[in-house]
Amino acid sequence: MRCGRRSGFPAAGWSRGRMAARIEDYALVGDCRSAALISRRGSVDWLCWPRFDAAALFTSLLGTEAHGFWKIFPEAEHVESRWAYRPGSLVLETRHITRQGEVLVTDFMPVGDGSHLVRLVEGVHGRVAMRMEMAVRFDYGSAVPWVSRSELGDLRAVSGPHKVVLRTDVHLKGSDAQTTVAEFTVQAGDKHRFVLSYGPSHEDDPVAIEPRRALDATDRHWRDWSSRAAGGTAWDRMLQRSLLTLKALIYEPTGGIVAAPTASLPEGLGGERNWDYRFCWLRDSTLTLIALMDGGYIDEAADWLGWLQRAVAGNPEQAHILYGIGGERLLPEIELDWLPGYENSKPVRIGNAAAGQFQLDVYGELFDALYQAHARGLPVSEDGLRVGLAILGHLEKAWHQPDEGIWEVRGGPRHFTHSKVMAWVAFDRALRMHEMHESGATEEHAKRWRAVRDAIHAEVCEKGFDPELNSFVQSYGAKALDASLLLIAHTGFLPQDDPRVVGTVEAIGKGLMRDGFILRYETEGQTTDGLSGNEGAFLPCTFWYADNLIGLGRRDEARAIIERLIGICTDLGLVSEEYDVQAKRLVGNFPQAFTHVALVNTLLSYTRGEGPADRQGGKGNGAPPAVLRQREADKRHAQGELEDVKP
Repeated sequence: MRCGRRSGFPAAGWSRGRMAARIEDYALVGDCRSAALISRRGSVDWLCWPRFDAAALFTSLLGTEAHGFWKIFPEAEHVESRWAYRPGSLVLETRHITRQGEVLVTDFMPVGDGSHLVRLVEGVHGRVAMRMEMAVRFDYGSAVPWVSRSELGDLRAVSGPHKVVLRTDVHLKGSDAQTTVAEFTVQAGDKHRFVLSYGPSHEDDPVAIEPRRALDATDRHWRDWSSRAAGGTAWDRMLQRSLLTLKALIYEPTGGIVAAPTASLPEGLGGERNWDYRFCWLRDSTLTLIALMDGGYIDEAADWLGWLQRAVAGNPEQAHILYGIGGERLLPEIELDWLPGYENSKPVRIGNAAAGQFQLDVYGELFDALYQAHARGLPVSEDGLRVGLAILGHLEKAWHQPDEGIWEVRGGPRHFTHSKVMAWVAFDRALRMHEMHESGATEEHAKRWRAVRDAIHAEVCEKGFDPELNSFVQSYGAKALDASLLLIAHTGFLPQDDPRVVGTVEAIGKGLMRDGFILRYETEGQTTDGLSGNEGAFLPCTFWYADNLIGLGRRDEARAIIERLIGICTDLGLVSEEYDVQAKRLVGNFPQAFTHVALVNTLLSYTRGEGPADRQGGKGNGAPPAVLRQREADKRHAQGELEDVKP
């Protein structure tokens, strides 16, 4: 997006106690291996190298400047700042305007070999006094490095296995606060460079790059990629920006997509709902795959599918709900007690203990991803099919068990309705692929799968639906609502216009909506998630609500919700996981892949006039005739089945 909101700031101030900016006031730059968050005030407050999930060397996002930052900003009484990404690119341009003149700062991370963050300063007009200050603090702000000069005069900072090298044409000096400082004046036409590069401390310094040449190559790379994005919507700039953001969150070597590049940004300001999201969740599989393929990016979808199949390979009883970006399974959760947390939101957590939870829904997600990929013309590997057969054999027994559910609650296992629906999805998609002769299964397999699928369907309709509420409920026997139930129509478990689906949409709209946004569930009352405090409205769920309205033909209401959701995205087109309707602020990790996925899917659904169930099997995307025949057979089967199972 080229638009940019203006922001004014008082005198720069360099206090070590400065806290992080608002989440809305951060931009993302990345290289498909890692990413940095840069504030409007020109401060890099979060950067992990060399991977998304590595320890941060700038961590003031979760603390103060004492925990590491890198700031370039005018020294002036008052500064007006405007920023924007270059069109179709992840190159960030920020204009700082003072009474004395204007300066342009360009930030980017070159895509390709090496780990570099480049900051270019250029005078536009007048004279602007600038100050650069950098405090490298490895291991999440806990380790002050040893700083020295290389033979070429470059600044080198080393701590244990880590090393960064700063190359610049501006004079640098040390300060008493164990930081590096530069003071320089920029006139019209002046150009200065700052290139920070990472490498292992036991190896030679990272190879120097030519920053202007790297800028041209990086901008061209992003523009070439984004030019292939789907379009034709009323919100094409937002659609393109969301797809660019998703691309930036892909770890290119493996194809894994991190849920967010940050850790422990709170779901409730000042609370304990703070999680590390620099991992890959299976719950995001199908919707992410659809967003990439329908958005025009088959290669990225294929890479994501490959990552999925490798990650879950092995004993099906040991399948996890989330993995590392390389497919790692051991993701121990620890608390960093030296960090005060974003706006004093403690504890700061690194790693994620949810990796060890049992969730039925991940099996359905995996099979739905395999099916959606095939329906859209993406081949499924023989290994993937064999893994699928093993998982279904396990699921035939495991679907009876309670689990922790899609939201990873820490209040103990239950029979979550959404989890059972997704277990149904696993068998349903396996049967669909069998009908297309793509499951690798025998007729005996199909017979068993059909029996289990029908048994799950009957049980969910009997135990997961509350006639008094006229709605499906969070778990068997409960009265609580849950926004995950909005996915019932997405999965094809019941038709969009089934009275029970319509009733569920209405109940969630009345019971979980706050100022036009949908909560995941009520954190106070009938839902016990094992945590204190509240959280913001969950933005993907709000998009799912809009999807259901589209499917029900209520397009005006759906469009109003879409406009409301786009209205809370930042002026750079970024959005987090949740929204605090009282504080009117973004909360949760940022930017959030799942929210951008939901945004892409909803914008395309609205534009194409498709409800959630219509997108099953790739409608409008060249679905094979076998898929279209299967869809009609499913519809006939559902009509007959519903007569038998309605309470």
